[in-house]
Amino acid sequence: MKRFDDIDGWRRHRLALAETDIGFVPTMGALHEGHRSLVETAVARSSRTVVSLFVNPTQFDQPADLEAYPVDIANDLAKLEAWGVDDVLLPRFEALYPDGYRYRVSESSLSTRFCGAHRPGHFDGVLSVVMKLLNLVQPRRAYFGEKDWQQLALVRGMVSAFFMNVDIIACPTVREADGLALSSRNRRLDESQRTLAPEFHRVLENAPSAAAAREMLAKAGFEPDYVEDYEGRRLGAVHLGEVRLIDNVALEGAHD
Repeated sequence: MKRFDDIDGWRRHRLALAETDIGFVPTMGALHEGHRSLVETAVARSSRTVVSLFVNPTQFDQPADLEAYPVDIANDLAKLEAWGVDDVLLPRFEALYPDGYRYRVSESSLSTRFCGAHRPGHFDGVLSVVMKLLNLVQPRRAYFGEKDWQQLALVRGMVSAFFMNVDIIACPTVREADGLALSSRNRRLDESQRTLAPEFHRVLENAPSAAAAREMLAKAGFEPDYVEDYEGRRLGAVHLGEVRLIDNVALEGAHD
């Protein structure tokens, strides 16, 4: 496995790869079994697999949330090598944002709803960094988890709008045995919060309506940001203490 901290070094390497069939998984590190599922799918479907590790400051609307984000590069690199990754990008902010984030990608509709309504500027940061990484890696396919459904939809829309030559592949949400969607944020839950957390998914699946789900979650001890039904999915975000969790389910699995 090759590691690239320098963008110029990566670009020389990418040029030498020419038309290699590349699968790409962008991450912010703190890797878990959900990331493993994405990586192993990419490895199985590609001649070469590239993963990025970059905690992207421009998508954090709360500085404290950025400061609390877990970072363990050595552990992440060991996992990626074990999972069969060929190349890892670890760009520095100054190299990835040489303009200081003066130029950015914005979307004016879906990005203002759901998570976007509660996290101003979040999806500008997401779309901007994803476009940068896709331009650098030039993969044939890039893999994203369905847990971040709104992000997935927005990335697909951006790729289509800008005629980008990459297929965005959705991979199913990976869950703990009790139903909690895997997330790097889960490690910040205390014992009592971790016990309660799986109720989020159960309520999304079984509540008779989005409004009922919000009420049930509030009564259970969550602080809901939103629960809404949209294009065949029930989307939700809640707070447990200082930890924000998101999830979604297909409406076929919920009672209308």
